[in-house]
Amino acid sequence: MDGFGALLRRNQFILLVLFLLHIQSLGLDIDGHPTTDVCATHTISPGPKGDDGERGDPGEEGKLGKLGHMGPKGIKGELGDIGDQGNIGKTGPIGKKGTVCDCGRYRKVVGQLDISVARLKTSMKFVKNVIAGIRETEEKFYYIVQEEKNYRESLTHCRIRGGMLAMPKDEAANTLIADYVAKSGFFRVFIGVNDLEKEGQYVFTDNTPLQNYSNWKEGEPSDPYGHEDCVEMLSSGRWNDTECHLTMYFVCEFVKKKK
Repeated sequence: MDGFGALLRRNQFILLVLFLLHIQSLGLDIDGHPTTDVCATHTISPGPKGDDGERGDPGEEGKLGKLGHMGPKGIKGELGDIGDQGNIGKTGPIGKKGTVCDCGRYRKVVGQLDISVARLKTSMKFVKNVIAGIRETEEKFYYIVQEEKNYRESLTHCRIRGGMLAMPKDEAANTLIADYVAKSGFFRVFIGVNDLEKEGQYVFTDNTPLQNYSNWKEGEPSDPYGHEDCVEMLSSGRWNDTECHLTMYFVCEFVKKKK
């Protein structure tokens, strides 16, 4: 029995030694704490700075940052080109009714002034044209009015200036007027002959009949429809009956004042 006990104690001792060796191999001391490594006694210094490496590829664009504060107002730029005309705007509201003006007498004065100015302009134009060229005999002046008017307007134009539509009552007067017309470069003009009062009975504008002189173109006067009641003189000096509503130049005559 003592021998068996001694063997058991020896085996227990061996197991205890093996257990301690196992614990030591795990880095633990007997109390269960890790064993402390033994540090080297010398210090390792860092080496010199290495060269810069190659620049890497640019990364992806980052997200937009927050909106910053508004900057100061910039300098005013140059004036730009004029743009296209815009659309017409809406019609505005109707204005208030105005007061009644007692302007009748003023309007009458203004109207009379307008008439006077118009007459003055017409007279000045007439005088200017007369100065440019007239023809005359011992008793009369003849003047071609270079304004196209119908027959009745021609009569009035001459009368308000103290004359009459030209009445060639003899060969001398007819030749003078015809030469005047031809040398002025015109083809035809109204003269003071018509049958407005009675069809077929031609008279001068002073109502004297054509008894002593006329110079009709061959085959004239011919008025099959009864519309040709006025007379024109051609540049050849011949007469032709024509419609009174037509417009053309005309010749006025003025009697010379006796001295």
